[in-house]
Amino acid sequence: MRWFVIVANSLFAAALALFLTGSVAQPASVSDEARAYTRPIEFDYVNWTLEALFVKAEQGSLDIQRYLPAKEQHDLVISYIHLVTQVQDLNDQITRIYADPAIKDARQASASQREELAKQEQRLNSLSPVVENILQSQVASVLASQGLTLGGQPIPPVLYHVTPLPYALIVSPRSVIREEANISLNPGMNVDQMNTLENRVSQGLNVSALVVPVGGIGIYPTMVMQTSDLSFLLETISHEWTHNFLTLRPLGVSYDASPALRTMNETTASIVGKEIGMETLRRYYPELAPPPGQPGQQPGESAPAPKPAFDFNAQMHATRVEVDRLLSEGKITQAEQYMDARRLVFWDHGYLIRKLNQAYFAFYGAYADVPGGAAGNDPVGPAVRRLRAESPNLAAFLNRISWMTSFDQLQRAVAAAPSG
Repeated sequence: MRWFVIVANSLFAAALALFLTGSVAQPASVSDEARAYTRPIEFDYVNWTLEALFVKAEQGSLDIQRYLPAKEQHDLVISYIHLVTQVQDLNDQITRIYADPAIKDARQASASQREELAKQEQRLNSLSPVVENILQSQVASVLASQGLTLGGQPIPPVLYHVTPLPYALIVSPRSVIREEANISLNPGMNVDQMNTLENRVSQGLNVSALVVPVGGIGIYPTMVMQTSDLSFLLETISHEWTHNFLTLRPLGVSYDASPALRTMNETTASIVGKEIGMETLRRYYPELAPPPGQPGQQPGESAPAPKPAFDFNAQMHATRVEVDRLLSEGKITQAEQYMDARRLVFWDHGYLIRKLNQAYFAFYGAYADVPGGAAGNDPVGPAVRRLRAESPNLAAFLNRISWMTSFDQLQRAVAAAPSG
């Protein structure tokens, strides 16, 4: 990587370390109150960013992938995915051994697995830098083919780093579903620690609180979780790049101005992430790509599929609508009891939701790239999807919505679009 590119990336990263694309910047009053409980365990973005930039600079200076034929690049990525699967399986085996009450000496019983894990992790660590460069280049190539470049280069350049991700503490009022704080916490929290923090914040501030995992964070380089699912990995890289793209434009700058703008940002990033991620998978790893969608499928919409016996999206949508109704009538206790009951229904059908509360809907409701789900009857997601469907291509959609600063602008744009 040329040094002037590294300097430019560093300046962009420094700006994002302060702004964080909405990842942690929140209204001071609510955030400050919640941070009385979280300050000792909050994630340090500045140090992480500096360390990640150093790693990426080293990777870029090597630029090994440029000298590898396409077939070797493909095989390296597939080998990496297989290694991640092996590491995950070994970690699961060790966890089960330590959890088994019949095993008296878990350390001795897991010795062979831990030895193998150390070997596989060493191989994974040596392979990761090359694979990150390969996937960055492939996603950038797809972005270029979609017209999302300036002078042939995506701005900002695609840059991500696989890392243990922070958790996010989400805080919502009890009387209405609205995200009022989103505080990044150190990785590695266990369930007991999550429950303890949630209870302290909920009881101390009379709010709804929930600690949630995230798949990626749009700082620079973007943070991406380790996964053996290549489709999800490519989607997440593309999703977080979109946040970086939006940060340079009014929509991203306005991320925290209102719940509607947050939903516009997240839904846009989800749509772009899925389209670019899937195109990258089909172009470079076609053997892992699903069949194309049904004829007539519109961009920004999900392919029709047989309805399952228990439709998660439909059931979650119905739950959110009823919760909104109860809260609008001031029936807070009834709404919370209803959510507790509904959580058990989801649990019985295999959806292991730890807590279903106002904070849950405040967080997941902003990702409205598909109909139904936790957004309920919020009109923002459908409007974003409609704008994508009416746009001639992905670049036209992204370049148009990225300059919006209000939901009213989006509504006017959708109203002016031809129907059908």
